[in-house]
Amino acid sequence: MDKRPTINDVARLSGVSKRTVSRVINGTGSVGPKTLTKVQEVIAELGFSPDKQARGLAASRSYLLGLVYDNPNSLYIDQVQRGVVSVSSDKGYELVVHPCNYNTPEFVENCLNFVKRSNIDGLILLPPVSESKPLADALKLNEIHYVSMTCVKLDDPEHMVVSDDRAAVGELARYLVSLGLSDIAVISGPNDYYSSVERLEGFRDTLAHLGITLPDNRVVLGNNYYESGLRCGRALLSQDNPPEVIFANNDEMAAGVLKVAYELGIRIPEDLCVAGFDDDLWASRVIPPLTTLRRPVTAMAKLAAKKLLGMIENNPGFEAKEFLVKPSLIVRSSTRKST
Repeated sequence: MDKRPTINDVARLSGVSKRTVSRVINGTGSVGPKTLTKVQEVIAELGFSPDKQARGLAASRSYLLGLVYDNPNSLYIDQVQRGVVSVSSDKGYELVVHPCNYNTPEFVENCLNFVKRSNIDGLILLPPVSESKPLADALKLNEIHYVSMTCVKLDDPEHMVVSDDRAAVGELARYLVSLGLSDIAVISGPNDYYSSVERLEGFRDTLAHLGITLPDNRVVLGNNYYESGLRCGRALLSQDNPPEVIFANNDEMAAGVLKVAYELGIRIPEDLCVAGFDDDLWASRVIPPLTTLRRPVTAMAKLAAKKLLGMIENNPGFEAKEFLVKPSLIVRSSTRKST
């Protein structure tokens, strides 16, 4: 059996030191373009693959990243994982997923134990976990690297990737008003989620700027599930004067509204316009397809991974200061243009 190539072989054939080869493998330090190309060519020719265990010991790292969440949306989790892995796998890092219960008293201790037990190099936190200041404080105190994906600025830029939901819903509000619509209702999400607050306040504030009031009876509280969209949709559409538009905090609840409208014989979009948020699978598969705001989850996860790896390897790039991304408006058949 042929002997497995080693880092010494790569260094010898490249005419460089082992330290230089290590820098190329880890993507750290400064290596000239010619040297970089030469080392990469030798690595490819030999079929060299660094031993992860030995590599981790040498660098005092495990090459494990943790993804911590308390969010049952499997599509969202999948998009995040794809984004993180597309960045981390190239540098030899593996991703360990850790679901937790955000509302338990042991929540912070549980996350710290996960890091210590699994020897995690750094964490990516998803909402609502990412909205916990006690957790962020504990991670800093224990010198644990982390990046939070949120919808509001809660930390220093190097620790965050923020979806500008407030600006996005403002764009949606302006679009709906441009259609000549003014009687608008909202199905909000849980009040203890920053995303719900940002979307409701951003939507209401933009309408007010356009001279349109959002009355209290046109705002109902949902919980981001389809069944909640059914319940809240019936509550709004059974009012004496049903609204012209219903904006739901997410696509799942918006899909529930479409179902209720169908049962009541309300035509979409002739009698009622419906919009959601996320642009998940619900949005394009319901009838009619939903107008919604597409949250760039995978792009956010990629940026979060780049930030985290920059911290771990003490080699921050331009991504360290970048933190804000904006969802984009996707117009479909559930809304209409004015006639």
